[in-house]
Amino acid sequence: MEKKHCITVTVVIALVIVVVAVVLGITLGKRTFKQEFEYRCSKFESSKKYNCTEIWHEFEKAYVNQDPCKIPMNAYDSLVAAAPFEHACNKTLFWSKTKNLVHDLTKNRDDVNLEKTLLGSVLDGVTSWCGKMGSSETLTEGCPVWTKCENNPPRLFWNRLSTAFADFACENVTVILDGSIDTPFNPTTTFATIEVKRIKYPKVKSLTVVIVPQNSTCNSDSLKALKSALVQGITYNCKEVTEAKIKKCSSDPKTPIGKCW
Repeated sequence: MEKKHCITVTVVIALVIVVVAVVLGITLGKRTFKQEFEYRCSKFESSKKYNCTEIWHEFEKAYVNQDPCKIPMNAYDSLVAAAPFEHACNKTLFWSKTKNLVHDLTKNRDDVNLEKTLLGSVLDGVTSWCGKMGSSETLTEGCPVWTKCENNPPRLFWNRLSTAFADFACENVTVILDGSIDTPFNPTTTFATIEVKRIKYPKVKSLTVVIVPQNSTCNSDSLKALKSALVQGITYNCKEVTEAKIKKCSSDPKTPIGKCW
């Protein structure tokens, strides 16, 4: 009887240890926002040139102890300065409504979209962070959504980084647009409201628009509006390229990106 009791106690203790270990493993395995930020930063290909902890401090300075709907326009200036772009400026690739297609295309190439930069990669897919008055904490819950107010932390960050990204572009740049919608050059998108307005001649010589044709083609009124929006002097080119062709290029990174269209 005593032997059976001992066996039962031993099994119970073992089960408790397993449960505690699993719970502890799950808890320790889930990184905090700060830990995830620094982890992604450390994984960036040229991260050895940067102190990721210092970059985090520059990042949080933009919004901690502030009203999350009243972040100053220049809040992220010091962060952008702390992590300058390093890619060749003529390898800049913009996108609008074609994120996944572009990410696959540039994944194994030296052409760069915004999310392949250090800061872009660190916060890609992150939609919620903020601070609050009287606190030095970074919050990820209860923060204003993108459309609630114009100067919320994520929206201001991506607008500021997009501005810097477009300012950095040079020579011949490309944008890939979604031809499945009626307005591939949508006047409310980041590309229309920020990036197109920041690419300047003579630093930028030409813009090649690649459209995946379905509902819209190079002759659509939407793309005529894009051409009109360009700064005088920038050469405008438009090419209709099937999604299948772009995907084929994605699977063959040795093909120069210009040959994909």
